[in-house]
Amino acid sequence: MNAGFRRLLALIAVFAAAFVAVSALRNWRSGGSWRDLFKQGRSSENFRPEKFTLAEKAPLEPDDVELLSRLNSEYAHLTKAVTPSVVSIDTSGVRTERLMDNFGRARLRQYPTQGQGSGVIVSHEGHVVTNHHVIAGQQQIQVTLHDGKTYPATLIGEDTLLDIAVLKIEGAGSVEPLKFGDSTEAEVGQLVFAVGNPFGLGETVTQGIISAKERSISDNQRDLFQTDAAINPGNSGGPLVNMRGEIIGINVAIFSPDKENPGFQGVGFSIPSNDVKDAISQILERGRPIRGFLGVQMADLDARIRAILNYPGKDGAVVASVTPGSPAVAAGLQPEDVVQSYNGTAIRSTSQLIALVQRSHVGQEVPIVVWRAGQTLTLKAGIVESGAIATTPVPVPPLQGRTQDADEILRRLGIEIRDLNMQERMQGLRGVVVTRLLPNALATTLKADDLIWGVNRVRIGSAGEFYAHLAASAAVQSTTLHVIREGHQIQVDLPPLPRQEEKPDR
Repeated sequence: MNAGFRRLLALIAVFAAAFVAVSALRNWRSGGSWRDLFKQGRSSENFRPEKFTLAEKAPLEPDDVELLSRLNSEYAHLTKAVTPSVVSIDTSGVRTERLMDNFGRARLRQYPTQGQGSGVIVSHEGHVVTNHHVIAGQQQIQVTLHDGKTYPATLIGEDTLLDIAVLKIEGAGSVEPLKFGDSTEAEVGQLVFAVGNPFGLGETVTQGIISAKERSISDNQRDLFQTDAAINPGNSGGPLVNMRGEIIGINVAIFSPDKENPGFQGVGFSIPSNDVKDAISQILERGRPIRGFLGVQMADLDARIRAILNYPGKDGAVVASVTPGSPAVAAGLQPEDVVQSYNGTAIRSTSQLIALVQRSHVGQEVPIVVWRAGQTLTLKAGIVESGAIATTPVPVPPLQGRTQDADEILRRLGIEIRDLNMQERMQGLRGVVVTRLLPNALATTLKADDLIWGVNRVRIGSAGEFYAHLAASAAVQSTTLHVIREGHQIQVDLPPLPRQEEKPDR
């Protein structure tokens, strides 16, 4: 036997001994004996079946829990009646992004986008209602019905402020719609069901209650239902139904502290069905949503404005300016009037008043109770359609010194802004976004895409609020804008505008 072969045998023996030692150590640590080490290979030959008897009787009979049995059956019956009218929506498209290279040259980049959400069939002709943000910016829309069949859908119209879109299914034939219920009859604590397509998983039903009414998540989204029925990404556009299977809301948003990976936290929001039904009817009949228009620019009452006006009350909204030829002018509304009641509803804030005006029917004559210099007056305004007349407000010095008019102040500052869109609001943002600065603007420290969330430590939520606060402050004092720029909070200080000397008449 040569030396190489002997070394090979020795190596094999060492490995075998190490393997046996390790196996024995593991067997000993697990509580086994030395005999078990050599029985492992043939344990199946010595296996003895265990005797077992499974329970054959339930702890309770259906008669013992009669109420729960009926409730369980009714939940299932309701689900079967509702789910055939709920659809899944898949969207796709191409978006263009403008990029800058290291040399300052602009180039365009296109990339595909995909999205998904939910919807509900609301007409026998195949019309589907969903959220506007589900289909916004997408070129192709496909709808999957309860039976799994997929059809293309066409966008008929949309209401971006309410976040509603109306689609029509192409080629699906006969479909079964759900009926709209009366959302004004909904009660806090009422049992509701949310149906949709969360995370793209498919048809899902969750149950809960209406937790609150008249909730607000933005200046455009007001008077929403809050529910604890589980709503997750993908549920958007699906229905919130009552115990009769009627639509009493369209699920629109959730509250989640994690903006990057939102998930249900027990707080979801739905658009009341009466608002949705009105918007759908207007879109299908006239191709667009119809909103009432009064012709006033409003500002919320704060301690400063109440002191300037000597207004003794707490609630209301103050008129900052009026539009020429508007119903407000015809009714006799004036700057510095405090609107206390609109069509019999007490006014608590500017956003509430705007919502009431927008919901008013065109041609409706509305009583408005105002406080003016210590007197209470009742005026009547005939509501017209928004956009029917020019909407340039009469420039008025807003409650400060009467030194310069508001239009001139804003022009000299040179700031153009926009309200936040739905996606930005759902990220929890509040304020307005700078779109551009006019040539020779005094506000040179601002930049496009800056998010302005406050003026002089006062939070603002809309373009109207921003302009009202800015014009009132910049006329007589330094103004501090609270800004978020690229994720960082900064302050931008604007000096007071110099007083312009009045030229004598010749």
